[in-house]
Amino acid sequence: MHDSSTGSSARPGDTARPARPQDRVRPSRRGVLAATAGVAAALAVQGGAAHAAAPTPHDDRRLRSLIARMTLEEKVGQLFVMRVYGHSATDPDQADIDANLGEIGVRTAAELIAKYRVGGIIYFTWAHNTRDPRQIADLSNGIQRACITQPRGLPALIATDQEHGIVCRIGAPATLFPGAMAIGAGGSVSDARTLGRISGAELRAMGVNQDYSPDADVNVNPANPVIGVRSFGADPDAVARLVAAEVRGYQGSRVAATAKHFPGHGDTAVDSHYGFPVITHTREQWERLDAVPFRAAIRAGIDSVMTAHIQFPALDDSGDPATLSRPIVTGILRGELGYDGVVITDSLGMEGVRTKYGDDRVPVLALKAGVDQLLNPPSLDVAWNAVLTAVREGELTEARLDESILRILRLKARLGLFDGPYVTAAGVARTVGTRAHLAAADRIAERTTTLLVNEKRLLPLSRRSHRKLLVVGADPASPSGTTGPPTTVLAAALTELGFTATALSTGTAPSAAGIDRAVAAARDADAVVVATYNVTAGSAQRTLVERLTATGRPVIAVAVRNPYDVAQLPGVPAVLAAYSWTDVEVRAAARVIAGRVRPRGKLPVPVPRADDPATPLYPVGYGLSY
Repeated sequence: MHDSSTGSSARPGDTARPARPQDRVRPSRRGVLAATAGVAAALAVQGGAAHAAAPTPHDDRRLRSLIARMTLEEKVGQLFVMRVYGHSATDPDQADIDANLGEIGVRTAAELIAKYRVGGIIYFTWAHNTRDPRQIADLSNGIQRACITQPRGLPALIATDQEHGIVCRIGAPATLFPGAMAIGAGGSVSDARTLGRISGAELRAMGVNQDYSPDADVNVNPANPVIGVRSFGADPDAVARLVAAEVRGYQGSRVAATAKHFPGHGDTAVDSHYGFPVITHTREQWERLDAVPFRAAIRAGIDSVMTAHIQFPALDDSGDPATLSRPIVTGILRGELGYDGVVITDSLGMEGVRTKYGDDRVPVLALKAGVDQLLNPPSLDVAWNAVLTAVREGELTEARLDESILRILRLKARLGLFDGPYVTAAGVARTVGTRAHLAAADRIAERTTTLLVNEKRLLPLSRRSHRKLLVVGADPASPSGTTGPPTTVLAAALTELGFTATALSTGTAPSAAGIDRAVAAARDADAVVVATYNVTAGSAQRTLVERLTATGRPVIAVAVRNPYDVAQLPGVPAVLAAYSWTDVEVRAAARVIAGRVRPRGKLPVPVPRADDPATPLYPVGYGLSY
């Protein structure tokens, strides 16, 4: 659910409709201050500093006074971050009203807030929250207005998964950057910070103030099905540097960054969305590998840390997932690492956290473990009432809730939400998807493309000898908001660069007939570019590439997800790793193929041999150039 590593799309038949005028809420600053009952002035944190230090005791006294006036029901609600369907807080489409009624028992975001007093909302593409930047800003304003106009109303933390690369909820015309492993291939701390700064500025302009990024997992398992290219790489020190840089970038733009998935999800062959992974690292391995980026994030002042639904016996042998583990959350994260910021669960709808306990026990146990924010439970009514009952029956104390609410309100104050939670259309126009931001994303992408094989200096391709190109291969579902599919984007980019390129999609599992068509078309081309996606030994993609190579035409493979594909492609004269099939990375790969830019990326993970996975085919740091 929450961290889905594939792109998401709207329901079939869903059509965009402009938000109605009443959704375009632009209350005055005076109105904001009045709605928060005079609290704003007292809570304006250090003159609105982008990322101030922890609140002073004076600030805490004001926040504690605010908490003391809240009802128990309001306190319980403040702990939850919930999904809601619709492009508008008050007037969503009928299909979204129906979805909300079916899943949450309310019609709209405004009704959700009034009923449960949730402290945060999470945006998803599939929930129709993210049609375009102006609509997102209007939705954010509607949510903030619904929150603030409640009795003892508090501004909302509005969050999303804008990792870039393969996990992105807000697409074009917002600026989309290369994903984490691509940034790892570029190796530039400056680029990582620029990504965070620009992405943060655009999110904040749309009213999104908490981003569940960066991924601080160290991906040391090539078979990892859920992290992979969402990680900066396999070297914990390199990952740590890039995590810290992105944190500083985001938080310098007044967006709370979130390091995930603590205590480390990088060495698993099970996806915690669908199973319950077990990490077998020793405590010493955890200290040397998994803990390093989280320590760096904490030193960088990270605003929030997300837990993982994984079992980590060396840290807690109870069999509980880390999300529900007091030894891990309170003992290690808070005690040993000294972190006192907001701790948020990964989605409570994921199988990894639901395997051992029922949906009514999970939120209570997470709070007992030391978590602050409860993300996206499958049934908010069940989860909310379970926490309420636990307090009323004495399993949880109200003082325990107050600890978490204080951390959440500190974060809201530090982000300046008490002083000004609303955004403007002018801010969107001035900030989101500007020419300068798009150019920065292109420049960063050009520094990430990695050349792994280049026999007889096939690349860069000459327009004189290889003008006519065939672009074939995998066209996985496009990550949110990119134009896609990648074969079409790649062919168009190469044509713009002076080639004559034709796209022929063969898919991630090409049929025999599809392979035959591609081979026939290749005979009329001067060279073939093939996009590969997670090639395995028995993959039909491998058969496609072998058949294309046998035509005698030069073949250039572009791995559009995992760089490990190269091990399954012997005999291919040129192989590039792009790390994602988003437009910005695919277009950068085209410029490298055409020689418009030199390949500069270096592998941030080792690529093991196909016949001997314990032996590296290419080590970390490998990469060719022209």
